[in-house]
Amino acid sequence: MANNPVVNMFRVKELRDRMLFTLLILAVFRLGSVLTIPGIDATLLLQYFNNLASGAESAFASYMDFFAGGAFERFSVFMLGVMPYISTQIIMQLALVIFPSLKRIAQEEGGQQKVAWWTRVGTIFVCLIQSYALTVYADAINQQQPGAIIFDNKVYFNLLAILTVTTGSMITVWLGDQITAHGIGNGISMLIFAGIVARIPSAVYELGKSVSNGDINIVFVIVALFMYVAIIGFVVYEQSGERKIPVHYAKRVVGRKMYGGQSTYIPFKINPSGVIPIIFASAFLTFPLQLANSLSNRATWLMKVSAVLNPLGVLYNIIEVLLIIFFAYFYTQVTLNPTEIARNIRENGGSIPGIRTDKTEEYLQRVLNRLILPGSLYLAVIAVLPTIIQIIFKFPAAIAMLMGGTSLLILVGVDLDTMSQVEALLKMHHHDGLTKKGLRPRSL
Repeated sequence: MANNPVVNMFRVKELRDRMLFTLLILAVFRLGSVLTIPGIDATLLLQYFNNLASGAESAFASYMDFFAGGAFERFSVFMLGVMPYISTQIIMQLALVIFPSLKRIAQEEGGQQKVAWWTRVGTIFVCLIQSYALTVYADAINQQQPGAIIFDNKVYFNLLAILTVTTGSMITVWLGDQITAHGIGNGISMLIFAGIVARIPSAVYELGKSVSNGDINIVFVIVALFMYVAIIGFVVYEQSGERKIPVHYAKRVVGRKMYGGQSTYIPFKINPSGVIPIIFASAFLTFPLQLANSLSNRATWLMKVSAVLNPLGVLYNIIEVLLIIFFAYFYTQVTLNPTEIARNIRENGGSIPGIRTDKTEEYLQRVLNRLILPGSLYLAVIAVLPTIIQIIFKFPAAIAMLMGGTSLLILVGVDLDTMSQVEALLKMHHHDGLTKKGLRPRSL
């Protein structure tokens, strides 16, 4: 028991406090996900979604509800989750690239705090737009399911719903920040992770019910289970792989001391951008998808857009694949800028063996390009898996989304990141890691 990593996790006070704090915040998040906003009859609302036939609206509801952890179909205070914040982050990152003046401000002292503040203000505006669309969607539900909206005064209900949902989204962003500062791992990703995990029991129950009713062949379930295990193994294998770029630093004499003369390496992951491109692509599509579905009864062209953006449709999946590839290149260039890396190497008297100093940037860019393309295609294949599984195996949407796409990547990616955080804290306090060999990256 002395070297038991689980026991050691609770022996280290810092790690124990961080874990308990994270669990407390996640409990608050889940509580807000089941609290229906004022003015909505939860029973009638649940009845409406249960009676939805398979189609564009059903696919939209399943898609929105899965990442919100069941909060969307309940019309809860956290029904939008952190998606508005992620959408605003995308807009802000694009703005920093398009407008050089904004980038200069971000690079100044205190610039990142300004960008973070602008992002939160922008999130409020995005929340107001999306929450207004939700009030229109609620009104459409009320017409098909009379009594779903309790209040007769639509203006009063709309204002109350917009205020509640917007406040709820900003609270989720704050909760994510608290996990990042005082808990374990990236708080925003952790909240999405919690929402996905919360849907697993109901998804498994729905699958078992479909098998018992004879809607799904048990053989398909067994085949899909083996596929699921294989996909997880492939994702872990890919996420842990990295390309090491050797760097040699020449000896330098500063005063009476000699520095340098050592060799190190720059680790480039096989998929440098991680799960960010697929999260960005989903958030980028969620915004117009929700507006089109919620406001489709107001305009004919929005109804056509809603049909085109059906998550099970061909065009939707093509757009998602293209967005994933775009965001993979975009995010990697922002976070791993070859120009800055090459400049840092030169300023510190370093060089890459076999590469001329003036060709360092070009070499790094070439290596990154070779890594980004297969990495983005890998993300794209994982992203379209839920659609393929739903069409071929006729699986429920909840189960299909668990077997691929954003959900699976987030589950594996956040789990690996959290394990790395725990491993680092354990070793910092002179304990063994979670595994005997440790969570070591696989070099190529």
